[in-house]
Amino acid sequence: MMDKEIENGSVNVDLLELEKFNQLAHRWWDPNSEFKPLHEINPLRLGYIDRHARLAGKDVLDVGCGGGILSESMAESGAQVTGIDLGDKALKVAKLHLLESGNKVNYRKISVEALAAEQPHHYDVVTCMEMLEHVPDPVSTVRACAELAKPGGWVFFSTINRNPKSYLFAVIGAEYVLNLLPRGTHDYAKFIKPSELGRMAREAGLDVQEVIGMSYNPLTKVYSLGQDTDVNYIMAFRA
Repeated sequence: MMDKEIENGSVNVDLLELEKFNQLAHRWWDPNSEFKPLHEINPLRLGYIDRHARLAGKDVLDVGCGGGILSESMAESGAQVTGIDLGDKALKVAKLHLLESGNKVNYRKISVEALAAEQPHHYDVVTCMEMLEHVPDPVSTVRACAELAKPGGWVFFSTINRNPKSYLFAVIGAEYVLNLLPRGTHDYAKFIKPSELGRMAREAGLDVQEVIGMSYNPLTKVYSLGQDTDVNYIMAFRA
């Protein structure tokens, strides 16, 4: 049923984007592959989420989990994690990697909107990282994430700002100069300003707690969190 819904366009997914990541799925856990940036920023993302939400013992949902890099690290931090995605190959890779790591994550192929209808107000923490810029209707995704969080629960989004600097760094720099990402990974028109994400979240009933930037230094090749939200940023909300 889910596959037919995806094919007929009734699910909030871009089929070209889905296929793009499916083609790369077998390389998800290779730290030197196209997913190297995700491996390198994961400790920053995990630490930021844990500082706010205290993951140990929490019921956590990772929306757009892909191959499970963040999902597994949150499970290692003591959370009970569910990871959802619409990519068959990515989910297969994620499940196979559990056999190597011994971690426990409940992976499901389901849209965030469908899960919100099935399990409203169910999760202590909801994360949706590097996904909003890849879906046709980010408002729908934000609304569903808000619906899935328990009252008082935490919701985290990370995405890319939309301005000339972000185009220069996230598209030209990352994809064409430094080759950090495959060419065509990002569509500048789908980038989202923090003010826009904040408005989407407020309309969904979320209260913004903090926005923090994530920067890459091409000289030191190190990622860091800070006040510069011009390119990549994370926003933390309470339901």
